[in-house]
Amino acid sequence: MRRLFALLQPVLIGVALIFIIALLAVQWDELRSYRWTLRPGWLLLSMLLLLASWAMEIGIWRHLLGLVDAQLPFWPAVRIWFQSAVVRYIPGNVWQPLSMTLQCQRWSIRAEATLTSVALYQAVILLAVAPIAALYVGVTGNVGLLSEFLAGMTIWLVAAGLLPVAVFLARPGLLIGAINWALNKVGRTPLPTHLTSARLLGLLAAAALNWLLWGGSFAALAYALGDYTAARMLALLPHLIAAYPIAYAIGFLSFITPSGFGVREGAFYVLLAPMMGGGVVTVIALAMRLWTTLGELLMAGAMTLLAPAAPAQETSATVLAPLPTDEPLR
Repeated sequence: MRRLFALLQPVLIGVALIFIIALLAVQWDELRSYRWTLRPGWLLLSMLLLLASWAMEIGIWRHLLGLVDAQLPFWPAVRIWFQSAVVRYIPGNVWQPLSMTLQCQRWSIRAEATLTSVALYQAVILLAVAPIAALYVGVTGNVGLLSEFLAGMTIWLVAAGLLPVAVFLARPGLLIGAINWALNKVGRTPLPTHLTSARLLGLLAAAALNWLLWGGSFAALAYALGDYTAARMLALLPHLIAAYPIAYAIGFLSFITPSGFGVREGAFYVLLAPMMGGGVVTVIALAMRLWTTLGELLMAGAMTLLAPAAPAQETSATVLAPLPTDEPLR
């Protein structure tokens, strides 16, 4: 089944691309009449928020490495993060964690430690979306194009989103147990992980703040491309900020295309089309993907030149085969 899915992924990417092109074609009149602009100030703000969010992500990952008794200096971590990020669009979804595992081994970090930190990172960032989504839906009642179908279900949506967060905060051992079970299934040795409820709460708070930075970067990019009044910007701000983590999580969990391509853009459309127009939302969503990909490529190139690939006196170590995984980080 895994082999079949890997073979189908290029087809699914093509289908997603066709869907996006068709969506833009249907909305062509709307796009032509829209007052597109390019405001450098908002573009700069989007870039700064993007850099801040990446710094937080790397900080969270390094902290998680520390929980499994592994240490990685900051700049090598930045190098590994971005060099691994740029390979996630290769069909197969194994290349990013494979790259991280192999590069971390140069710093004497066991494959199991890297894989555990990656799995914990994925779990933390996804769990952190839940309180943001719950607060947004609870306060605004907005679920975009689905509002009519989900009317009266707000309280249940909020409860469903917060339940896994509450469970893992009360019993963080369940999260560690699930990860160790996965390691056992592929013949890896489970690692002791020093994760308490207080530490998990702190990680979730940091991840939620990181999502707000991502949402802020998305909002700033939208403002950079459109002609909005101050009042309109203020009205759209909470929707744009909340939409990014929700759409990202939906794309991440779809397991259909690398980095949720097409699925994430579809989620943006569902959430924001009633407020901004479907064509405009699609263009902004695609612009955000291009914006982040360009940033990752530039950072990967810069870190290749500036950050060390291995310690000055690298010792030979036995290379452990990395654990395949089904989804990239971002």
